[in-house]
Amino acid sequence: MTPHKTAFFAALLAATVPAAAWAQAAPAAPPTLGMQNWPLPDTVSVEGKAATAAAVAQAMPDPLPPIADIRKFVDAMQTAMGAQLAKRYEVRVEESAIAGIPVRIVYPKDVSELGKGPVLLNLHGGGFAIDSGSLTETIPIAARTGLPVVAVLYRLAPENPYPAALDDALAVYQALENDRKANRIAVFGTSAGAGLSGQLVAKLASMGRPMPAALGYLSGNADLSVRGDSESWMPGPGFDWVAAYAGQTPLTNPIISPIRGDVSRFPPTLLLTSSRDFLLSPTSIFARTLHEKGVDARLVMFDGLPHAFWAYMPIPESDQANEIVARFLKEKLDAAAK
Repeated sequence: MTPHKTAFFAALLAATVPAAAWAQAAPAAPPTLGMQNWPLPDTVSVEGKAATAAAVAQAMPDPLPPIADIRKFVDAMQTAMGAQLAKRYEVRVEESAIAGIPVRIVYPKDVSELGKGPVLLNLHGGGFAIDSGSLTETIPIAARTGLPVVAVLYRLAPENPYPAALDDALAVYQALENDRKANRIAVFGTSAGAGLSGQLVAKLASMGRPMPAALGYLSGNADLSVRGDSESWMPGPGFDWVAAYAGQTPLTNPIISPIRGDVSRFPPTLLLTSSRDFLLSPTSIFARTLHEKGVDARLVMFDGLPHAFWAYMPIPESDQANEIVARFLKEKLDAAAK
């Protein structure tokens, strides 16, 4: 197996599989060398240090199991962690469909239906290949905003290359827009979901459609045609996942890589990353580009923690990150309603 492929699934599975659980199913493998193995600074919580050490020690099988087996395993872990979060936050999760697309709707306490009020649209992470966040990314945000979250269970690569996932996201977004104005919708996603969220906004802009109230762009890549510096010294997916997702679409296409197009119409955008996140570079580059184009773009960087830690690590920094995201989305929705 290539180092890039190993790093790819390490990044995907780290977001859903506790080290001990995966180690039982996988033979030992030598640790990946890189920045993530350097001692963490004391700016990271005790809990953050322990969780990061467990993630770094996680063994990966070589060769990897078939993608169907990986999805089954990750889905089970997502469900287990989702149940814990649902209990903690007192939310209700409903399996449903919107515009014929399967979705998970997360209702916070005392909210029983979508109605025609403000709503959050989530596009989960997982390298476009698995679902590593439709529950763990959404439950804390629903509870902290007091708003329902619709998580799109979009079609996955490699079986369904671009634009399948984008088409699904757009269909659900437009269905939600039928019942409320665009400025009563906020969009957010982590990792691949951040990339897909940016693609959705770019697609809406290209169609001349009104923008959502806000975008939560949580550690993503808005230019799939190049690699940033952080990807050269921290383990990450490499290009295998990009090729599987893009299919026959050129990586410089301004929808699949929004930074290649006109981003001046993007809504207020919160960009979140960490100093040991392999997508630190593309996230910060996109923040700078949005800012240069006059967009209200806010970049928040945590110290020392790995990629998308807020979606799977039960640590104080995850609570802080989720609170930052929830407050930003809620404030922008409230402001748009005035």
